[in-house]
Amino acid sequence: MTLKILAISGSLRKKSYNSALLKACQLLAPDSTEIILFDGLAEIPPFNPDIEASSVESVLKLKQLLALSSGLIISSPEYAHGVSGVLKNALDWLVSEPEFVDKRVAIFNTSPRASHAINALHEIIRTMSGNIEIQACLTLPLLGSELSYEGILEDEHMVQQIRETLDVFCSFG
Repeated sequence: MTLKILAISGSLRKKSYNSALLKACQLLAPDSTEIILFDGLAEIPPFNPDIEASSVESVLKLKQLLALSSGLIISSPEYAHGVSGVLKNALDWLVSEPEFVDKRVAIFNTSPRASHAINALHEIIRTMSGNIEIQACLTLPLLGSELSYEGILEDEHMVQQIRETLDVFCSFG
């Protein structure tokens, strides 16, 4: 049986370090684990509590992927000491949704100095009743490295860190 993990990058940048890290994770996933990269963050409209989440196609896709997943990995940049707006918006659509409650979550970070966004994400996930697997959270210093996912895969130390983190996260499944 394949363990499915949903991965969301909080960045829309084409050369995003967060997206590169998640792509590397997808390729380094343990055997019998599939990491699914959510690519619809830009299509999610601004959260509006008057609109049913199930009536918005991009939100429905996110909810369906989350429901099929045993866990969620979030990798987010920090903008103005906070979580990226598009990521926070997507999470707002999932508040009180059954797909998120008790979901195992790992938070990844590509900048060691981006502590405000990481702290905010911890608070948001706890408030939404997600279960953060602290031992499976990862900070990989990519900021300013110009590394793509291919470059990450060429760095033995980074590959080892990613594999060890994914092994921990996937062992809970």
